[in-house]
Amino acid sequence: MIRVRLAEENCPGNIQRILGSYLENRSVSLRYLGEEVERQTTKGCVQGSIGGPILWDLLLDPLLKGLEVRGDYVQAFADDVVLLIDGDSGSSIERRANAALSYVQEWGVRNKLKFAAHKTKAVTFTRKLKYDTPRLSMGGVSIEMASEVKVLGVTIDSSLTFNSHIRSVCAKAIKFQKQLSRAAKVTWGLNPEIVRIMYTAVLEPVILYAASVWAPSATKLGVRKQLNMVQRGFAQKMCRAYKTVSLNSAMVLAGLLPLDLRIKEVASLYEAKRGVEQPMLGDREMETRVAYANTTHPASQIELQFGCLMDQEQVDAQRHQAVRIFTDGSLIEGQVGASLSFWNNEVETKSRKIKLASFCTVYQAELLAIREATASARKRSERSFGIYSDSRSALQSLCCWGSVNPLAFEARENIRRCVLDGKQVSLYWVKAHVDVRENERADELAKAAALSLKVKPLYDKCPVSFVKRQFRMGTVDEWNRRYCQESTASVTKLFFPEVTRAFKLVRQIGLTGLHTQLFTGHGGFSEYLNRFGCKENPSCICDEEQQEDVPHLIFWCPVYARERHDCESRLQVEIHFENMHELIGGPPLKQGRPLLSGPGESYPALRGSRGCLSRPLAALVRAEA
Repeated sequence: MIRVRLAEENCPGNIQRILGSYLENRSVSLRYLGEEVERQTTKGCVQGSIGGPILWDLLLDPLLKGLEVRGDYVQAFADDVVLLIDGDSGSSIERRANAALSYVQEWGVRNKLKFAAHKTKAVTFTRKLKYDTPRLSMGGVSIEMASEVKVLGVTIDSSLTFNSHIRSVCAKAIKFQKQLSRAAKVTWGLNPEIVRIMYTAVLEPVILYAASVWAPSATKLGVRKQLNMVQRGFAQKMCRAYKTVSLNSAMVLAGLLPLDLRIKEVASLYEAKRGVEQPMLGDREMETRVAYANTTHPASQIELQFGCLMDQEQVDAQRHQAVRIFTDGSLIEGQVGASLSFWNNEVETKSRKIKLASFCTVYQAELLAIREATASARKRSERSFGIYSDSRSALQSLCCWGSVNPLAFEARENIRRCVLDGKQVSLYWVKAHVDVRENERADELAKAAALSLKVKPLYDKCPVSFVKRQFRMGTVDEWNRRYCQESTASVTKLFFPEVTRAFKLVRQIGLTGLHTQLFTGHGGFSEYLNRFGCKENPSCICDEEQQEDVPHLIFWCPVYARERHDCESRLQVEIHFENMHELIGGPPLKQGRPLLSGPGESYPALRGSRGCLSRPLAALVRAEA
């Protein structure tokens, strides 16, 4: 049957002969209890073979086309075929579905294929409270009517709530979290960055799988609670917080986005890549990859390579080309431009400035300049061209036929057309900023195009990086709104009143377990220990009427007045409630510096050395011991 299908699709004779040889003289051997039995096989593909999926698609394609001609909606992935039948009543669905199943059964008989009716399931999707359940059968075998069905790893229930799917993935994630909790504790165990890698590489892919299908369900309160339960444990491990720390505090200090917002973000990006309009992008159009069916046939591809030139002398050695085109892209002061500089020996004969939309990237500008250079080579009458760029990434994308970037694809096509016309096009990478005259001229033109060119942008497709950034900004803003509205994390809000700033800052600080205790108030403080029955009273050593908590120790406790004064003298600013968040990771204050400025640069007070916070942290260590 595969040979027949190859002939029907007008497959080239050499490929037919290769596949024919592959399918001939095949046998199956079985060894059991010292005996071996061998049988010849004349149908089926080798399981796990590289060509198996292609041959199966070739064989199944007539069935899919036949069902489409009948008006039935069908989707297939490998050997999983899904039929979708709609109707006004259960009887009409029953009639149409049985007709389609009969067609499938008959097609399988004609092609010596047998469909597993006993493994087939059907689900009814309707809002009606009462309806007649369709009775379906295939080849005389009744098909089970189920309340849910699993398609490509996604459990779809009859009400399209996806509750069963969400419970399943959350249970899998919690199981992994319990295993992790044995190896990551507050004071010992796995490094928080290792936990973060596990979260990013293992947990998020499990939760976010097929998020675009069930993303609307993530907005429900019950689903958010399940996702929060999963995420809380990982967040606490990443910042080495106590189990009593609230979800909001743990998430901010761990720098994790809420899972329900991540699901929405991933789903929106998936839709944007497939051309679905997104309100956040406005009227901007996203740069989409070239469809595989539209790429150049492998037999028509030509090998592309580029040389590397390190200085002016090596560039001058290429003057034998009739036209040398130097290209460059520039991003300066929020504006993007590109340029082309045409040279004949030592003389610049022509130049061109190109404007791009402000949200474009330098990579896009470099590729656009190369595309325009190759287009110019197609139009000109000269026979030899050299295209020079200082962007190695752009040239690598151009020379890789697997790259489906639209600009790189168009540039490759231009070069291929030039070769077919008998022209020679050579590509070169020029080392930047080594005083190569021609390259410096192209760089000057590109900066001028970005800053002073007042024309409509030649290219205004949004890069994926810009779209991701827009969605991430929306996600962080929504998270910040929740964080500010909720009543938990009161101590954390003293240091990080807004998520928008904390999200960028916490990864730079390099938090330790002691930092987390300070920023959450959950640690060796009398107030905290008394709350959980670990200490008789919450009072501070300075006054029995005062509770020993984080605000008291930092702002008011007289025991640490000298340290507090020394710290304020260094910072040249008075420490109080209103400016505490500005001192955490903020810019240098006059001749002082911020309390926390980055890994290895933390202010000594928060490392337990000297300063107003050293002795309170020492008290934490003693309490833990």
